[in-house]
Amino acid sequence: MLRQISPARPDWQSAVEAIGFDFHSFDAAPYWREEAFWQFSAGEIDGLEAAANNLHRMCMNAVAAVIEDRKLALFGITGLAAELVSESWARRDPHLYGRLDLAYDGSGPAKMLEYNADTPTSLFEAAIVQWYWKQALSPASDQFNSLEEGLVERFRQLLQGIPSQDPRRHLHLSCILPNLEDEGNLKYLEACALDAGFSTTRLDIADIGWNRQTERFVDLDERPIARMFKLYPWEWMVKEEFGANIARSACQFLEPAWKMILSNKAILAQLWQMYPYHDNLLPAAFEAAEIRSTAPLGLVRKALLGREGANVTIYDADGGIAESRDGSYGDEGFVWQARARLAKAGPKATAVLGVWLIGDQARGLGIREADGLITTDDCHFVPHIFS
Repeated sequence: MLRQISPARPDWQSAVEAIGFDFHSFDAAPYWREEAFWQFSAGEIDGLEAAANNLHRMCMNAVAAVIEDRKLALFGITGLAAELVSESWARRDPHLYGRLDLAYDGSGPAKMLEYNADTPTSLFEAAIVQWYWKQALSPASDQFNSLEEGLVERFRQLLQGIPSQDPRRHLHLSCILPNLEDEGNLKYLEACALDAGFSTTRLDIADIGWNRQTERFVDLDERPIARMFKLYPWEWMVKEEFGANIARSACQFLEPAWKMILSNKAILAQLWQMYPYHDNLLPAAFEAAEIRSTAPLGLVRKALLGREGANVTIYDADGGIAESRDGSYGDEGFVWQARARLAKAGPKATAVLGVWLIGDQARGLGIREADGLITTDDCHFVPHIFS
């Protein structure tokens, strides 16, 4: 695993815009970065793929245990949210995708940092943008990337056994608009769904209506919403005015409500309890004292529902603060995790590896680089290859 320096294409902006990547920069600063790339061996990629598949299986076992042992309250999941989680798991509502964020620097096993299982982004960059970069600059190399094939295959699975006139063959896709990044990911998923045989409608989350006579969610054309992919967090949905209608709407959501467990940082403590000292896990608990002796590099405190690095504090081994980010999360509680050794992307910069799961199978890799220790919403996406 090596970070290689490579001159960016002189026309890289127009090159990525030509394939639909119109959110390559934020506030004039490049989000997409191609003056460097990460190079792996085939063995390292095999190891990352195996680790992600194994971690996903463990996570699914953890979801079952949390529900069966009635631990949802530890996750801050109560009331309506708890009902929706339990019911969707009992029905085994199907899931689409997720991103496991891993700490890995080429030495030792990859370690799970968290599971972005409900509303992960950077999918388009991982599936399409870095692939076109590879084809242009290193066509003889390979890339851990069968994301598009996996997505189309998964969407086809979701259509199996559904009659031709069934409204579930139409997929509504929704997020908060306008938002270049979210809409870019939404458009890509819509294209994959169309390739698989769905018909689709894309709409703003604010434009979803409720028909009181039929007790169904509807779009702007009063078309019933039978299946919806939403790039909108479940913990926000259950607090909306329409949240009370979700259970009786008969709408099937992607991602399903049980993903609230996986996307919650409390899953880290649950996993460590179920699989202590597993090679791919970092010690984690609700109290720092429980894992301090197993955290030689220090500890990290994470808000249970934190996003994009908000409300994360990293402590050195001596207890001093190495880095901290403020935010609007934390009322729901925190979890503590042993600090991991991250890949170095510069004197102070670090890289986190995101392995994408489509259905239950690892299908690709995306790498984000931060200028410090915490990966935030202003980090950079960097491509990769392997030989």
